[in-house]
Amino acid sequence: MGKGGVGVLVSLVCVSVCEQSSHVSISLGGAPAVSHHSSSHTPHPRPSTYHHPQPSYHQPQPSYHHPQPSYHQPQPAYHPQPSYHHDPAAIPACADNTTKPWCLEDSEYPLYEIKHAAEYHYEKVLSLYADVADLNTELSVERPKILEEETYLCPSGTAYVRPLRAVNTDGKWRVIVNNVDVHYETLTQTTRVEECLTSGDACPLVPDCYESKCLQKSIYHRFLVYDSYDQYFPFAIETFKLPASCACLLRAYTIDH
Repeated sequence: MGKGGVGVLVSLVCVSVCEQSSHVSISLGGAPAVSHHSSSHTPHPRPSTYHHPQPSYHQPQPSYHHPQPSYHQPQPAYHPQPSYHHDPAAIPACADNTTKPWCLEDSEYPLYEIKHAAEYHYEKVLSLYADVADLNTELSVERPKILEEETYLCPSGTAYVRPLRAVNTDGKWRVIVNNVDVHYETLTQTTRVEECLTSGDACPLVPDCYESKCLQKSIYHRFLVYDSYDQYFPFAIETFKLPASCACLLRAYTIDH
């Protein structure tokens, strides 16, 4: 084989051996070899030209809202909820058993609520209570205990009462603080009432020539009351109109012939 054939054979062997190389040299005859750079692997791009692909989706947001607390902010410790579910100024159940504008017995009386609130506001309650506790109505109307030779023109009934509820001068029923134990002290409010037994009738022992009738007279009395719907200070002093005496009203003298 001539010189030219040997060159081709060497070049082919080189191509076969170096097929996996990145450098191939081909020489034909006496011509200079031509170099080609190739690679069976795709060259990696430079790091500076490589972009991290961003996800084509957005991270889903939670489909639920933060649950609100199922409880409300607790009310002040001194203000418990009333044990009844109606307006305290409405006519109470105890009024069904009496025709008087006060109740001496009350199955719905909020004793625990009053005691709890009075202990919380002890100093302020005492200042209000002192304003009414010194009122002694025991001797507000003096009268003999034994009637032997005298009598009153109009008969009446007298009692000393401790009302639990009463109608104030605005015509609203109120809860009156009575028989409540607070820090080893009992809060009571007693008043004297006198009611005509024959109101509107003619006065006894009065001559017929005089027009007369028995008349109920009243007095304004102040009581410490409890209002369960007042969230700041559920106590106050309110005015009540109570029967105080029974009088005989005489009109003009008339002569009938």
